[in-house]
Amino acid sequence: MRHGLTAGEFARFVCAAANVDCDLDVVAMKGWRRSGRFDTLGFHWVYPSPNMPTWETALLYPGMVLFEGTNISEGRGTTMPFQLFGAPFLDCKRFLEGLKGAGLEGVSFRSVTYEPVFDKYSGEPCFGFQIHITDIERFKPYRTGLAILQALSLTHPDRFSWLDPPYEYEREKLPIDILIGSGSVRHMVERGQEIEEIESGWKQQLEEYREKREPCLLYPE
Repeated sequence: MRHGLTAGEFARFVCAAANVDCDLDVVAMKGWRRSGRFDTLGFHWVYPSPNMPTWETALLYPGMVLFEGTNISEGRGTTMPFQLFGAPFLDCKRFLEGLKGAGLEGVSFRSVTYEPVFDKYSGEPCFGFQIHITDIERFKPYRTGLAILQALSLTHPDRFSWLDPPYEYEREKLPIDILIGSGSVRHMVERGQEIEEIESGWKQQLEEYREKREPCLLYPE
């Protein structure tokens, strides 16, 4: 869900991983380090999409984009897309009870009521939460998104649902499976497996990816 590369590094990775034969020349930036966060660089945020208005949105996006495959509003139609989530039927107290034990760090949830002006539940009050990142170093966006989805599916089994296709260009696969890349994670969420167990399922592949991308990196930590 996050490749952890600059645009130039990603181009190098694609050429290496997919055996793309092209004359690629990447000009490296001076003075940039991989550990640098956007809020420490002194630049103004130029949003790449109307639904990516702040740099904090970009931190949340890898997990909260999963809500596009559900009947839960991901905050589109508000001024804080992907920072808000909710639905007219969401019981906030019940949800928080279901989220206990997920082991989420560096994040807190503030209950809100909002009304999207377009997209899901346009013109309807949605009960839900605004997500606040309290510790960037400990915050895991993908784990957070999966934990929220699991809590919603377990606490609202009669109302929560995955959206049916079509989604973007695909007319057969479930949108959530397209967003994740397969149906395996969805099945584990549906079975109510522990988040730690779900997370452990991709650790080996993650390590293999990190090793594969190593020759493509241009910048120090």
